[in-house]
Amino acid sequence: MVRARDLVTFSSDATFAVDPDLRVIAWNERAEELLGYREGEVQGRPCWDVLQGLLPDGRPLCTPECQAKLCFSCCQAYGVRCCLGRHREGYWIKLGLSSIAIPHDEEVAAVIFLRPFEEGVEGEGGRTTLVGSRLLRVFTLGRFALVVGGRGVPLERWTRKQAISLLKILVTHRGKTLPREQLIEALWPGLPERRGRDRLKVTMYALRRELQAAGVDPRLLYTVDGAYGLRREGLWVDADVFEGRVREGYAWERRGRDEEALRAYREAEALYGGDFLGEDLYEDWCAEERERLRELYLDLLQRMATLLAARGDYAQAAWLCRKALVHEPCRETIHRTLMECLWRQGCRAEALAQYRRLQELLAQELGVEPLPETQALYRRILRTGSASS
Repeated sequence: MVRARDLVTFSSDATFAVDPDLRVIAWNERAEELLGYREGEVQGRPCWDVLQGLLPDGRPLCTPECQAKLCFSCCQAYGVRCCLGRHREGYWIKLGLSSIAIPHDEEVAAVIFLRPFEEGVEGEGGRTTLVGSRLLRVFTLGRFALVVGGRGVPLERWTRKQAISLLKILVTHRGKTLPREQLIEALWPGLPERRGRDRLKVTMYALRRELQAAGVDPRLLYTVDGAYGLRREGLWVDADVFEGRVREGYAWERRGRDEEALRAYREAEALYGGDFLGEDLYEDWCAEERERLRELYLDLLQRMATLLAARGDYAQAAWLCRKALVHEPCRETIHRTLMECLWRQGCRAEALAQYRRLQELLAQELGVEPLPETQALYRRILRTGSASS
């Protein structure tokens, strides 16, 4: 009798098996080759968190309560002719997905097969794939930069600088289709509609020309009913990879695998070279995404510091806390972790001084006192000697 795990092991396609909660329980070498994850990295993780699948129009395919879960619970197979799955390195792969539902098995709900979508074949709704395109790598965390085929794109040579701003806006809203009115308002606030349309047309033409000259498939940019967007399968964005590593760390941490969580967090931390599109600090169209990613980064530093402190690496944890406080001086939870780390290292005076700095900062900036748990830690340090003694 052929078991579900045997189907995964001996399949010639990228294949994995999931339990009734859609958690990965088997993963073969072809899946590793296709998506970049080793079996140990995905074991026990929800398949929707690994694939992060999208339909070609950008709508989510993989969610905690997706159509596949409903089908598998009814012992029905599920498949899609074309979708996008995210590689471990953050770029998107066009895939076909099929499955075998496994009836009456408490351990296995389904075996899922993935195949690269064949180049030159039409996608869903008649849309064609990007054939022979070169991946556009976009760096947004810190200085904005583009790389195609391993070479940097010299943005300083672009004759129309608004084309760079237009690309930044489209990257910020990657996966979405933006109406021309929204783009005009972002680029030229208050400009009359007719003049705005003319300018947008010229700027879009310049952007297409510059990207094509750099070796990017011109179909990366698409237009639908007067709206514009970027095809995700031809795009790699460092912010996506950063967020993917953080989510991977969360998954490991939930399973109590602290070393694996720290590895993922370290990779994410190394990617964060600065705030999202830091050169456009006063532009409204990227402010929300910048704040969201900054919050994710601060949470990442806090989690790393907590994990390191738990295993006694107080010096490294304290360094991460100080790094976080450069970005967010009023983040009290980080001050508290730093106080604990200093105390545990035997630096009692520094820990007490850190509390007083926090107290002054909160009074000046917010007009509040430290939280009760921070005050309790201060009193505990005050009435005891060094925690390391």
